[in-house]
Amino acid sequence: MQAFMRASLLAATLLAATQATAATCRDPAGFEKWLDDIAEEAVAQGISPQAVRQGLAGVTLDPSVIKKDRGQGVFKQSFEQFAGRMVSPARLKGGANMLKRHAATLERIEQRFGVPAPVLVAIWGLETDFGAVRGNLPVIRSVATLAYDCRRSDFFKAHLFDALRIVERGDLTPAEMRGAWAGEMGQTQFMPSSYVKYAVDFDGDRRADLLHSPADVLASTANYLKGHGWVKGADWEPGTPNFEAIRAWNKSQVYAKTIAYYAKKLAGEDTSAFASQ
Repeated sequence: MQAFMRASLLAATLLAATQATAATCRDPAGFEKWLDDIAEEAVAQGISPQAVRQGLAGVTLDPSVIKKDRGQGVFKQSFEQFAGRMVSPARLKGGANMLKRHAATLERIEQRFGVPAPVLVAIWGLETDFGAVRGNLPVIRSVATLAYDCRRSDFFKAHLFDALRIVERGDLTPAEMRGAWAGEMGQTQFMPSSYVKYAVDFDGDRRADLLHSPADVLASTANYLKGHGWVKGADWEPGTPNFEAIRAWNKSQVYAKTIAYYAKKLAGEDTSAFASQ
């Protein structure tokens, strides 16, 4: 009986500790000192002191971002549930309109990167409803918060440094860099490191603007998929190499399958295979 009570007490103690660290696993009071150290490390990596000062000015810890990071659950839905909600008649109509409106640009993008228009428009529609819902949280504050948190520190510290590189390049100012809670920004929700690696200027204005330029948005998304193994002219149903490129975009099987399904619908192709997979 005493052993059982000790085990129960230990379990309760561990549970309490887990709950206590769920909010933050470092002392919030240490954030400012940590940010000073990050600034020094960023400069040591070759990022200009001016860009570092500009990017980190006024950045504070955002506990709401840590709470959101702990509470993800949307991808626990089945494909039927998720796709049924996300691939709505309104999104199908909107996607068809975007295919027509940007037909010439999408054709040039496919010629250069090999990714067909329906796939790009499907990602665009699912991520932000074609740029309408991009998120409004300060990206640098979000990734700094998640880098300070101990759950995925190294992952988000890399994104923090690349957010500062975006500032240094002159693509976006810190004020313009606003997006979803985990630091995704732009009309197809690029993380900062993906922005640095894959964003391209496709409209000819000498800056990669994934917030305002549909041409840059769609070409950069195609460049990302190409960089993750997209095979020109091949199918993208589950089980194909191109589906794996879509999964590189989002590792959730349900989300990737929904992108592929939505793209098939926009292309006017048969989607019956999705019901059996």
